[in-house]
Amino acid sequence: MSDSFTTTVLNITTGTAETVMDLTRECEAFLSRSASGRDGLLNIFVPHATAGIAVLETGAGSDDDLLTALHHLLPADDRWQHRHGSPGHGRDHVLPALVPPHATLPVIGGQLELGTWQSVCLVDTNRDNPERQVRLSFLG
Repeated sequence: MSDSFTTTVLNITTGTAETVMDLTRECEAFLSRSASGRDGLLNIFVPHATAGIAVLETGAGSDDDLLTALHHLLPADDRWQHRHGSPGHGRDHVLPALVPPHATLPVIGGQLELGTWQSVCLVDTNRDNPERQVRLSFLG
C-alpha cells in the first residue's frame, strides 16, 4: 500500500435510536497512524443508503437540533413511497440527499483541520440497521 493513500474501515454500532455520533477521535487516531505529519486530505465515507456524514458542533445541543430539523423536513410517517422496514423508513433513504454520505477535510501537518467547535459525525436515522461501516481515507 502506498504511503500517499491509506484507508481503514470503522465498524460502528449505532443502536436502535436515531443518532448523531461523533467520530472525530477515530479520525484523529487514524491520522496519527497514517498521516505522519504530512499535509493532505481526509475523506470520510459511509457506504449506506440511509446514513450521512456531517461536520457540526456536538455536546451543546446542535446534534439534537439536527435530528429535530430532520424530523421536520423528513417526518417518519406513511407519506413515503419507499415502504419496507419501520413506519416512515422511506425518509431514511432521502436523508443522504440532505446529509451527504461523505466529507473531505484538510489535514495540515498530520492534524485534522477543524474549527474550534467542529466535529465529524455520523448521522443515522435508520433504526432498522444498527451496524454501520465508515471508511476513512488519507491522501497525502
